[in-house]
Amino acid sequence: MAIDDAQPAQPVMEDPEARSARLEGAAFWATFVLTTLGLALSINQVFNLGLGGFRPISTAYYYLMIGLFGAIGFLAFPARKYARGPVPWYDWIFAAAILGFTIWIATRAQSIIDAGWNTTGPLHATIVAGFVVALVLEGLRRTGEMVLFVFCLIFASFPLYAGHMPGFLWGVQFDLGQALNEHVYGLESLIGIPMQVVADTLIGFLVFGVVLATTGGGAFFMDFASAMLGTSRGGPAKVAIISSGFFGMLSGSPTSNVLTTGTLTIPTMKRCGYPATYAAAVEACASTGGALMPPVMGAAAFIMANFLNVPYADVVVAAFLPALLFYFALFIQTDFYAGRNNLRGVGADEVPPLMATLVSGWYYIAAIVGLTVLLLVWRLEGEAPFWISLFLVVVALVRARQIGFTPYRFAGLVVDIGQSVAQIIGLIAGIGLIIGALSITGVANSFSRELVQYAGNNVALLLATGALTSFILGMGMTASACYIFLAIVLAPALISTGLDPMAVHLYVFYWGLVSFITPPVALAAIAAASIAKADAMAVGFKAIRIGSLLFLLPVLFVLQPALILKGPPLLVLQVSATAIAAVLLIAAAFEGYFYRIGNLSLWARIPLGIGGLLMLIPESTTDVVGFILGSLALAASYVVAKRNPVPTG
Repeated sequence: MAIDDAQPAQPVMEDPEARSARLEGAAFWATFVLTTLGLALSINQVFNLGLGGFRPISTAYYYLMIGLFGAIGFLAFPARKYARGPVPWYDWIFAAAILGFTIWIATRAQSIIDAGWNTTGPLHATIVAGFVVALVLEGLRRTGEMVLFVFCLIFASFPLYAGHMPGFLWGVQFDLGQALNEHVYGLESLIGIPMQVVADTLIGFLVFGVVLATTGGGAFFMDFASAMLGTSRGGPAKVAIISSGFFGMLSGSPTSNVLTTGTLTIPTMKRCGYPATYAAAVEACASTGGALMPPVMGAAAFIMANFLNVPYADVVVAAFLPALLFYFALFIQTDFYAGRNNLRGVGADEVPPLMATLVSGWYYIAAIVGLTVLLLVWRLEGEAPFWISLFLVVVALVRARQIGFTPYRFAGLVVDIGQSVAQIIGLIAGIGLIIGALSITGVANSFSRELVQYAGNNVALLLATGALTSFILGMGMTASACYIFLAIVLAPALISTGLDPMAVHLYVFYWGLVSFITPPVALAAIAAASIAKADAMAVGFKAIRIGSLLFLLPVLFVLQPALILKGPPLLVLQVSATAIAAVLLIAAAFEGYFYRIGNLSLWARIPLGIGGLLMLIPESTTDVVGFILGSLALAASYVVAKRNPVPTG
């Protein structure tokens, strides 16, 4: 099959998580110092060390983290997205201002609580709050998309006009000073649940992700996947799925994952016969699925555990089977596609030896296993990533000569950590203003209540509303921002109808990620298309087909919680087996191929697809009908194939 190189080329996207070109010279070392202070403060708080007798109360700690990493945000992210050159003088002033204001607030943290500054703050405190809100909004504009900034600006100012809103949007109204004080000094806005989760738990995982990438983890997982599957039928696509899944579950960023692993996997897939559009779509789906794969899953999963008031390990366990099913669907589809089109893997001389690969990078496997054990067995959510990161840094220092881990490279690692944390804190601080506005006005509760009333307790209508809203918001927000907003206003409405709370929160999270592979936005698909030199919209629509289970899974597990391992073991086993069989039938229908039969005719593919979909309907007897329909179609195809083989190729 000819490689599809005739598609119009797309401009190559930049990795949104690559180090900012502005972090050079003085800005580099300023970021190094600020990050070192921030990490020392985080370790002191998470491990409760009390170094030098310094034990700030939690609110003071949150303000200091916003100041330290907010300052880095102004150094790393320019006022205009694609501006080049060194850090201008005004960004140094902004960095100093947010650091200075938050230190001032942190030193008065206990007095703020005792005196209730969120309701009766003095004039000078209100002025400081105004500056902090303005700086936070500007930080959000720089670290996020313009759509998110506008959305945040509208909702952050909502308390100023809430009393004039109609119906369930009506809320308690505040004047400007009261609103600013609530945002900055209250416990539900700037330093609300999202910021608390980032400061208390997520920073360690961001450190782990950067350390893993900087010390060569991405290259190891690519080599590991290649050694296992590179020479198999359609091997490059399978390598893309496995390596992107490994790396994506640790980075939690679909677009960055595409731009990291896709530069290697997509050209190899094309070279082995996959069309450019198909290769890019596979990589986009695999990278997006990484954000759903335990043990890390990105910021939203940690915030989810906090909203649900459950250990993070519970979220990991619940997310495991759906994520596994998604990757199983990708793997089977690419295998069937390769079988139908007679695509081979790469030559044995092009893949590294498996044992040599494992020996050279065993510590990366040990790191993931260790992290999983610390999370699931010992429940050390805050401490685990720091211990594993320390382990990887020690290994890197021991192997410094082999991997070129110089002192300057170590300083660069610290700077990269600072930029990564600064970006998430910039986003979460702004999102906190949205949550604070909805909470203090009372609209968050009334919205859910009224939504259930308008839907007439119709679960299907509420689920459709949730899916549509998540998808639309996901087009302009990060997955975390979309999830946090809907966890406040929509999830309570779904839970009130009797649905499982964990399934509901995962439902919202999944649908927020759908936009990464769905036109018109499809950021992961566009990133993959830029590497593959394929048409971005064609890649997006192909990704919808390949990743179709991403649309079905949330509906399945919210209606049948056994898919998130809730329920009797026998039921979980039965539902899992049914889902696996359904995925096989649907993949065969999509790709027109099945094991020991070969290519399938259209008359067989239609009942296979229908049978697979029937088997996916939760809590019904249609799975039996679907199984019989699919089995008959396969049996008939097998008989026809034996009598009159369909040529492959």
